[in-house]
Formats: sequence, structure tokens, C-alpha cells
Amino acid sequence: MNNYFTQKTVLITGASSGIGKALALDLLNRGAQVAICGRDENKLSEFEQLVQHDNLFTVRADVSVEEDCKLLVEKTIARFGKLDVLINNAGISMRALFEEVDLSVLKQSMDINFWGTVYCCKHALPHILASKGSIAGISSIAGYKGLPCRTGYSSSKFAMQGFLESLRIEMIERGVNVLWISPGFVASNIRNTALNAAGMAQTETPLDESKLMSAEECAARILQAIAKRKRTLIMSLQGKMTVWMNKFFPGFVDRQVFKHFANEPDSPLKR
Repeated sequence: MNNYFTQKTVLITGASSGIGKALALDLLNRGAQVAICGRDENKLSEFEQLVQHDNLFTVRADVSVEEDCKLLVEKTIARFGKLDVLINNAGISMRALFEEVDLSVLKQSMDINFWGTVYCCKHALPHILASKGSIAGISSIAGYKGLPCRTGYSSSKFAMQGFLESLRIEMIERGVNVLWISPGFVASNIRNTALNAAGMAQTETPLDESKLMSAEECAARILQAIAKRKRTLIMSLQGKMTVWMNKFFPGFVDRQVFKHFANEPDSPLKR
């Protein structure tokens, strides 16, 4: 599958760090033409200077703004002439009890995680149809099972998966593959930037990042799933067990999920 991405044009949202950055680097090594976006122009410039690759194209864009998404696709087409794969990776998490959270946190989660995916898909779809390519969404087990203190995150991922599944069925005879991936816990900065009840980045992660799957391994698995044109990918055993058991023992899973998140350092559930 290493040759699958050679000369293919891949657009990745939210790729200035974490999984998105690892995807971009892996794709460049596989001979792909890679367009990435992020909200921080300085991080994008640093990435460009670090990589110094002719096949890398960076665009400052906020996926929660439709016009930014439209221009992102247009600039990618202007640079590379086509689009084969769209990876909706941009995302934001949260950690707060619903009774305490400012509703703007839930809105921001939906604007980035759900609407960002919708906007990019809408403007990229004509080009993906032309290449009979793939659309991928980086989701989460939170898109299968509601997680406590993550009401905004879970609802946005449920919405993303419902949207992508509907789109996949619409595209079933059009040659376009649509999939979503649930990586599980991956060493990245998503927990550091997760919003607290007031809508500020919590800055600290409740997990030992050194024990988690690396962003590089996660990226390799994502690209393999795209190359194989899979429908879904759940990476972790914990995630697979959660999804399977929730179908048959939902009450039991509710209690286990509560216990798991209540045991996090400084868990809001302990208050």
C-alpha cells in the first residue's frame, strides 16, 4: 500500500500538530502532494521550514468558517490541479460537567468538529467525485458512546459520524469512499487544548501521554485504512469492546464509563 498515495493530492485539516502533522509527514514520504491547514500561521510556517518539501502546501484556515474552507479547497486545486483524498482531522475537545459548562463551549465543539467537516466536504466533493477518491473523518469512540464531561465533544462526533454515513450511502454508486476512524487515546495535544467549563484551554492532560499510541503509528494505520477503502476503523481494543458491549449491555457500559472517567486526575465527576 506504500505506493497508493504516490502522486495523489491529499488535503488534511488541522495538520500543524499531532495526528494531522504525522499524517502530512508520512504522506510526503509516500510521494503524495499534501495540502494542510491550521489556524496558527506561525506553526504552519515552522512546519514548512522544518520540512522544506516542494509537495507541501500550507494554508491558514479556520474550518469553523465556511469561506475559509471554500478558499482552502480552491487554493489546493490551484496549486495541485486535483484532489484525491480529504482528511477531516481538525478537532477540539472539552472537559467539563454540562451543568457547569458555558454553552459557547458546546457551540465551538460543533462548529469545528461537525460544521468544519461539513464545510470542507461540501466544497471538496466535486473534486473528490472527479477523482473517485476518498473522504475520511477522524472521529472518536465518543462518536459511538456518550462520554461524561465531554457532552460537546461526543455530540459533535456523533453528528460527524451520522453525516459521513449518510454521505457514504449517497456516494455508494459514485466511486467515492467515505470512512471515519476512531483512534482511541493517542499522544497529541488535543487534551492539552481541550476546553474547560469557561471555554479556556485546560493546558494539562489528565493522561500519561508517554503510554499512549504515537501519532506516527496512528497516522500509518489511518493511511492504510484509506488505501484499503475501509468503511470504519476502530484502533483500540478498549474502543472495540466499548462499541460491542454497548449494543448488548448499555447499562453496564454506562457504569464502567463513569468509573473510568471518575478515576481521571482532577475529574469533574468527583465534585
